[in-house]
Amino acid sequence: QIEQQEDGTIRIVTSPEIVERARYQLQRYLEENRNSPPPPIIVQHSSFPSLLPTLVLIGSLAFFFMITGPWRPGAFWFEAGANDADAILDGGQWYRLVTSLTLHADFSHLAGNCLIGAILIYFFLQINGVGFGLLAILLSGSAGNLINILAHGGDHLSVGFSTAIFSIIGMLSMYQMIEQRQPFGIRLFVPFMAGAALLAMLGSSGERTDLGSHLFGLLAGLIFGLLIAARPVKQLRHSSFMQILFFILAVSWLLFSWNSAFTVKMG
Repeated sequence: QIEQQEDGTIRIVTSPEIVERARYQLQRYLEENRNSPPPPIIVQHSSFPSLLPTLVLIGSLAFFFMITGPWRPGAFWFEAGANDADAILDGGQWYRLVTSLTLHADFSHLAGNCLIGAILIYFFLQINGVGFGLLAILLSGSAGNLINILAHGGDHLSVGFSTAIFSIIGMLSMYQMIEQRQPFGIRLFVPFMAGAALLAMLGSSGERTDLGSHLFGLLAGLIFGLLIAARPVKQLRHSSFMQILFFILAVSWLLFSWNSAFTVKMG
């Protein structure tokens, strides 16, 4: 029998025959629950504004396509900035790894990258911030382009932001596995489903479809996902100074790459 006392304490009344047994059970209960309830776990979710940066990035790709037009023989922009294996490996024109990400072969490729890419970029920048995220996208996309030309060699040519899109898929998936501690959660497959949707829009075959750039972009994204999940690196996300610095580096790298393309082409 349990009685509530006037001072707020609780009194347990039992028969003399089982008093020792009751005392033993009570002692065991107190020992097993001495740390109960556990202290609340405070999970800090970093979230950065990402809607406007995403719209600006996607809008910039669309606007640039209006300037360059689709891929056609002799087009200045594509001759100057396409991911050309010979020009990069033999001619040292490494800037093409970046400039090719901003070019699109046709409107369908642009539309696919903008529609699916906007969703992925939004969540990626929300997690990592604009500066950190943009630089990671350029680095992983460029790495995917490099792996692609190393794998193909010869006179292989490719353009498109889809390499960077698939690298984002890889980085988001690695984030889900490492930081969210859900290696087999359903959300792990969401980025891959977005990639499947992009492939469905672009097609998996044809002369203007480069599956290698998608595969190697994904591979580069998985590798960079491991790098940006390292504690010293991910702590940089929370520094406003570093976010600004990374943003300046990313934009400067892109502008420098196109300036180098113009200089080589016009020279």
